[in-house]
Amino acid sequence: MYRRLVLGGAALAVSATMTLTAAPASATPASAAPTSAAPSGVANKLFRAWLADDRTAAAKVATPAAVASIFGYVYRAPDRFAGCSGAVCRFTHTSVRVPGGLDGIAMVVTGSKVTKVYQSRHVTKPSTVATRLFTAWRRGDRYSALEIAATGAVKTLFKVKYDPRGVAYHFQGCTPEPKGFACAYSYEGGAMLMHVRGTRSSGYEVSSISYLAD
Repeated sequence: MYRRLVLGGAALAVSATMTLTAAPASATPASAAPTSAAPSGVANKLFRAWLADDRTAAAKVATPAAVASIFGYVYRAPDRFAGCSGAVCRFTHTSVRVPGGLDGIAMVVTGSKVTKVYQSRHVTKPSTVATRLFTAWRRGDRYSALEIAATGAVKTLFKVKYDPRGVAYHFQGCTPEPKGFACAYSYEGGAMLMHVRGTRSSGYEVSSISYLAD
């Protein structure tokens, strides 16, 4: 079980002092460091403001919703800057295990501000994990899905785009199975099973998805 640390106030600044290292695949040479207006520069400004517990500085580079989101992160701060893919910049963990494939924090940068923050979630009910994943799929939001589901599960689910005019899905709840729970969505002709793993203390995630045919 990984060690969970609730962050807030001075505790954040004390526990989260670190040197961030860019991922090798997206590393930026020191001689070509990004400007502060680039997505990576904006994201790192918000990250540093969060580490310093400085909401005023954070508000200069992020929307109120984004500030509230990052300051509500329940785990210790990620210790690795994983680079940016377009306008989305990620900070990931190397020293703790958290639920979901996001593995930390993802920031969406629009212009000179972070407009949305995705984050690994500590969810204590299997049914909540399942319904949140379904909602993310329905909205076509992969990053939201990665907050509470493993990368493989998200890849499986998003192979098919949700069709609001297609078959109707009906949530049937969750039942115990070996090593966890199976949360089912039935539809005409079959069912989708979300296999949930974890514990109440460590948090649950959807680890895989399978399908049944009538």
